[in-house]
Amino acid sequence: MPPRLESLTQPVGGVLHATMSTEAELQRQHERFELLLNLTTRITSSLDLREVLRAIAANIREVIHADAVTVSLPDAASGKFRVVALDFPQGKGVIKEELLVTPSAAVMKAMDTLKPVVVYARERHLLSPEGYADAEGIGAVCLIPLINRDRVVGILSILRATEMPFTPEDVDFLTRASGQIAIAIENALAFREISELKDKLAQEKLYLEEEFRSEMGFEQIIGNSAALKHVLQLVQTVASSDATALLLGETGTGKELIARAIHDRSRRKQRTFVKLNCAAIPTGLVESELFGHEKGAFTGAITSKIGRLELADQGTLFLDEVGDIPLEIQPKLLRALQEREFERLGSTHTRKVNVRLVAATNRDLEKMVSNKEFRSDLYYRLNVFPIRIPPLRDRREDIPLLVNYFVQKFANETQKPIEAVPVALMKGLTAWDWPGNIRELENFIERAVLLTRGKLLEAPLSELRKTNTAESQPANLHEAEPAAEERTNSLSEKSSVADEYERKQRDEIVRALVASKGRVGGADGAAARLGMNRTTLLSRMKKFGIYAKQYA
Repeated sequence: MPPRLESLTQPVGGVLHATMSTEAELQRQHERFELLLNLTTRITSSLDLREVLRAIAANIREVIHADAVTVSLPDAASGKFRVVALDFPQGKGVIKEELLVTPSAAVMKAMDTLKPVVVYARERHLLSPEGYADAEGIGAVCLIPLINRDRVVGILSILRATEMPFTPEDVDFLTRASGQIAIAIENALAFREISELKDKLAQEKLYLEEEFRSEMGFEQIIGNSAALKHVLQLVQTVASSDATALLLGETGTGKELIARAIHDRSRRKQRTFVKLNCAAIPTGLVESELFGHEKGAFTGAITSKIGRLELADQGTLFLDEVGDIPLEIQPKLLRALQEREFERLGSTHTRKVNVRLVAATNRDLEKMVSNKEFRSDLYYRLNVFPIRIPPLRDRREDIPLLVNYFVQKFANETQKPIEAVPVALMKGLTAWDWPGNIRELENFIERAVLLTRGKLLEAPLSELRKTNTAESQPANLHEAEPAAEERTNSLSEKSSVADEYERKQRDEIVRALVASKGRVGGADGAAARLGMNRTTLLSRMKKFGIYAKQYA
């Protein structure tokens, strides 16, 4: 009976052992198959080289039951191999990422033969000359060359603390996996190279744009459009002479910057550039501001004053908004320009001046001449070299450059870490017609920077009021075009928001003028209190019909 039982139990034990062995083999194959799938997923999901290789090294170490896995790439500068990725949970810190390792005899053999090389502790002379394997207590190493298109792009190293052998199945599996790892490395390196080339091209483009502007003295003029380049070429042409330049264009197009560029490129650049905004001065004071006055010339003239024309002697006089000069003063200005002489208000003494004139206006002077609102002889004297400055809607390709410039400017002023402008927002800004041109864009970006709370610019596009032209209705400001009723309500709401915003702006300006006793410029002036440029404040005061003298 016992022999019979023994004969029955012996086969059962063998079957159990065989079954367990089969299950273990199936589990091992399943893990390795999953690893290959993970490799494919990693390769396609990320182009960050170190991130991909770290994940690959960790997966291989677990599946192969190793103690450490490294991926090393050749370093062209040193002629060594750099450890790019490492998974070594129990390591002593001797082998680490970014470590430069002299290629050992075993590594050279793997590269020469393009085949795996296995080295055990008894063959340590074949391992790293620096002795890193000894220091970490490595007992066995399997080196797999990472090959793509018959070229070694790196070395995959699997390390064990014991001399547990690497089976042929282990080596075969690692060889098959190495092909995908090599592809991942090549893809990431190619992506890095493309990114670096893209950045280089972008920097070269910026450099060439800056070089173009700096060569012609236009560092402060932002843009690279054909329309702007044409204007700058005209500036370059007229700057070398003393001819009067007349800058024509809508409000906010940057006429003052162009005037300064003419002065800076002229032979008068070492002398004074004097500006007079004819629209920002009350009519009764224009003559005094332009020509000066003597003490007692009129009520309140308690001292003598030098006029802008005299201040600009040997330099450049910029008459902004020249179309707003009162009709009765125009003959005196014409004489001063033609004869190069004038008298101060309340004086009979004739003074000589040598002034180069640059004038600017957003008005139609020809129409004003026809309507007897502007003297024809003065118009012909001003219109020697007209330069028409294009509105922003005719140079839309410059809008992104201007937006980025203003964002950086106001972010620095407010110390906000704004890093970028969202693509959708930039499209919306580019689509808008900007009836106020660069000045409107600058003020809008200033407000947007103040409202931004994160690292991406946040702009209230809804406050931009639509114009009557179909082109100026930026469809990309919203995902979908609203229905007719919704558009009507939307326009009403936007108009209401804009009106409220303008009212607040006006109130702020009035409060600042009251506090500064009518002074616009200077350290204690209204412009400084509001944190804006003096010219910007004067423009807004004109828009709202505010006069500084009312609050003096």
